[in-house]
Amino acid sequence: MTGKIRVERVAKEYGPIKALDSVTLDAEPGRMVALLGMNGSGKTTLLRILAGLEEPSRGEILYESNRITPQQLRKVSTLVFQKTVMFNTNVFSNVSFGLRIWGFANGEVKRRVYEALGTVRLAGFEKRRARQLSGGEQQRVSLARAFALDPEVLLLDESTANLDPANAMIVEDVIRGARERGGCIIILATHNLHQARRLSDKIVHIHYGRVLASASPQDFFTNPSNETTRKFISGELQF
Repeated sequence: MTGKIRVERVAKEYGPIKALDSVTLDAEPGRMVALLGMNGSGKTTLLRILAGLEEPSRGEILYESNRITPQQLRKVSTLVFQKTVMFNTNVFSNVSFGLRIWGFANGEVKRRVYEALGTVRLAGFEKRRARQLSGGEQQRVSLARAFALDPEVLLLDESTANLDPANAMIVEDVIRGARERGGCIIILATHNLHQARRLSDKIVHIHYGRVLASASPQDFFTNPSNETTRKFISGELQF
């Protein structure tokens, strides 16, 4: 089972733009953290740092109490992007792509691909052209690609944005199932307050790069810790 991951006073700057400002949070195996915040609040930047795709300007990421580098993070974390990218080939090849890069044997690749497709309710889709699938189906292929790698940290960036209700429900069920199976850390960035309440064990409110609140869903919604978070929940802050 994976260990606890901690973001310790992480800042990220792009020239004069401060995307993250001394962010600290913890995430544990078998539990889901939902990142809530307006557009530009820093949610995606934080996910990219946790995926090892970007380096923080300051601060560090700790894994099992030890500092972990971006290169090491790329070995334990998988990020599913909001905008799905499909290779111009069949579903099997799309899902197996990461496994091939990591050098898994053919038999293990096949086992993991079929298992992952079953998990996202796409069994039998192996030979279909990925780019001819619906947007919701493509997002589920992206999730299958992540599940096939069996990551220790699963990072999800607006996984149901722009999906029809049926596919959004399936994606939520798949994410909920991954949480209930335990074994990995799940961090979900979402605009959907109701989704965060339904799926997460902890909600972190990020506002202009800073963590303003971190609480259980019950406490977050019924007893917000500050006025800005209260306005965000009530809709007085615009997305």
